[in-house]
Amino acid sequence: YVFGLHGPCMAFDTACSSSLVALHAAVRSLQNGDCDLAVVAGVSVMLTPDQGVLFARTGMTSATGRCHTFDESADGYVRSEGCGALVLQRVGDARGEKRAMHAVVRGVGVAHDGTSASLTAPNGRAQEDLIRKTLGDAGLGMDEVDYLEAFGTGSSMGDSIEMNAVASVTSTRQNQTRLVVGGMKANIGHTE
Repeated sequence: YVFGLHGPCMAFDTACSSSLVALHAAVRSLQNGDCDLAVVAGVSVMLTPDQGVLFARTGMTSATGRCHTFDESADGYVRSEGCGALVLQRVGDARGEKRAMHAVVRGVGVAHDGTSASLTAPNGRAQEDLIRKTLGDAGLGMDEVDYLEAFGTGSSMGDSIEMNAVASVTSTRQNQTRLVVGGMKANIGHTE
């Protein structure tokens, strides 16, 4: 309303994948011609302590107050607040309008893991399938990837399942360069 925008307008609440699902929908809207420019934003605000107390009691959050992603001392995640926004446009349109591009989204993918060890544990096979499908959507092979931002919650079970899925997909890499894997949650916490 404030900016006079037109086109599809959606809100997503898919727990910690909301921003990813919004990005996926925006990319598909651009690809389908539903819009020529898309604004994708994610916001997480903790207005009451109720959920934090519940997560602490169930052992989901770190007792040390730090997210030890991929670390032997991993004991859960740290909740945080945040806001991020992206403006997306098709590459050809951005070039035609001489807009600065800071990154190119080559492919997107979303999926639900289905049945797993627990509600908060990922399903390794589903993770592998999603990585492969997203690479296919991007038209990339694993050899062309040199950085992967992992979910990396800092739980010993979840992180190991995720890294095993990544290892399975990357086992076909012919490229001799290392695949760097990062986990932003260790720096800013989990904005859910």
